[in-house]
Amino acid sequence: MPLLFTFLSRWPLALLHGLGAALGWLSFLLSPTYRRRFLVHARQAGYGFRQVRAAVAHAGRMTAELPRLWLGAPVPVAWDGAALIEQAHATGRGIVFLTPHLGCFEITAQGYARRFGAHGPITVLYRPARQAWLREVLERSRGRPGLATAPTTLAGVKQLLKALRAGQAVGLLPDQVPPDGLGVWAPFFGRDAYTMTLSVRLAQQSGATVLLAWGERLGWGRGYVIHLRALAAPLSATLEAAVRQVNAEMERLIRECPGQYLWGYARYKQPRLEVV
Repeated sequence: MPLLFTFLSRWPLALLHGLGAALGWLSFLLSPTYRRRFLVHARQAGYGFRQVRAAVAHAGRMTAELPRLWLGAPVPVAWDGAALIEQAHATGRGIVFLTPHLGCFEITAQGYARRFGAHGPITVLYRPARQAWLREVLERSRGRPGLATAPTTLAGVKQLLKALRAGQAVGLLPDQVPPDGLGVWAPFFGRDAYTMTLSVRLAQQSGATVLLAWGERLGWGRGYVIHLRALAAPLSATLEAAVRQVNAEMERLIRECPGQYLWGYARYKQPRLEVV
């Protein structure tokens, strides 16, 4: 597998996205469970299949582009709202970037590292891979200048908080289902979903600026656009109210481009038991 990743990392982005689109549709057609979850989640958000059918191919593109993003040459990245980052840096406080499973979430951290790495690295939260070869690939790809990683452990949380207090940036996917005991139930597209409290607690404890970010995948391998948004209102001081607010903000981002959201993600699953 490492050799395959290395081989694919040399492919043009357009070719990888073409391969990914085919894989996305193959998964959709061959897996009744995945297809049902995709359709139910989209319907829950008020979308018919025609409105989100592009997301079938984009789910495959998300996987196929990883070798290039992790091991290949840099890809073109444009920015929408970069002034928000510059304004946040001017305050001297850290930044908490919140990104849903929308578009290419890998590119948001890489783009920040390339453009704003002089302000210190961005530390992203990640779950270590079970496979040894994949752990090795991830360590190689994410151990680049301006980019640090923190595991989903107590030590990793302390690492994130330390980075924020040093005025640096951290990145999380707040629509990822956390282990049992590390979240609360909050509405997401009108249905309760177990939602992490970590993003809110990090912002509240550090006084960091919260920014919303997502990476739009452009057609024909032309690269990506990183979109930045400010919160619609200041983050609530109450934990559960702030979590509901974050979910509403994730909905707002997803509605910008529902055709690139990962509708097949098991967002409403029961949290697993895990000691962190």
